[in-house]
Amino acid sequence: MTQQTPLRRVALNLAAAGLPVLPLRAGKAPFGNCRQCADNACGGRPNMKTAGPCRCPGVCHAWAAATTDPTVLTSPPWTAAWRRAVCVAYHPGAAGVTVVDLDDAAAVTWARETLPATRIVETTRGEHWIYRGAMPSHNAVRPGVDIKSSMSYARWLGPGTGTMTTLLDVVRALAVKTPATARPAPQGVSVPARVRGGGCRHRTPAYLERGIAMAEQSITEARSAVHATVYRTFLAVLSTHGRCGCLTDAHISRLFTAAQTKGESARHCVNAWTNARTALGM
Repeated sequence: MTQQTPLRRVALNLAAAGLPVLPLRAGKAPFGNCRQCADNACGGRPNMKTAGPCRCPGVCHAWAAATTDPTVLTSPPWTAAWRRAVCVAYHPGAAGVTVVDLDDAAAVTWARETLPATRIVETTRGEHWIYRGAMPSHNAVRPGVDIKSSMSYARWLGPGTGTMTTLLDVVRALAVKTPATARPAPQGVSVPARVRGGGCRHRTPAYLERGIAMAEQSITEARSAVHATVYRTFLAVLSTHGRCGCLTDAHISRLFTAAQTKGESARHCVNAWTNARTALGM
């Protein structure tokens, strides 16, 4: 029995459960294309939008090689790949899920303060937060955070713990990218009405204060796509703190001031806040 045999067994079990899988080689990278498919000479899969192997028998086209077909997974080219593999990966989007890959402790802390609770899988340096529903993948949506779903792959590290939550707009908004705006001097802030009426979710006043401070930091540290960052941050703050009435005019003013310091106009701040409330049904 070779060391890689358990990996193929895991892959077959996952495939039987409907999870499209593929092997990863050293460095946690996909295997390179075969000679027939090198440099996508074969044309690849149409638009590379679906999971499954190409017509050649190799483990080709990275995430698009992911499959649930046991015949493919046990074919000679794949058997050879499993002997060299170091771990099993899967295509989240084809499985109908989205993985928020949190690469370090700071990213995990941000997620706990910002994102809806869901199933969590521990990784070597951080955590995978898994949501039900697919979306476009995007790397580096903020420091230490990647979105892995359609046209991407993620390592299989176990089933995780917790109940999987349906993908919400606050997560989808992380992948929004728009051009940064110019940077005029900050203007006077006209703060919109606060949201009231929900039950308070804050454990202590420090919980809200920490959330606002982290939101200010997220906006201040943005190096590009400032407008999208401001919207995502407003969306996250409202999702976590916006329904109980504890969010004061002073808190909102701090967020608007941080945004204007990065070049957002007062009108853009109000529009982003209003759009975030609308997206959350407030």
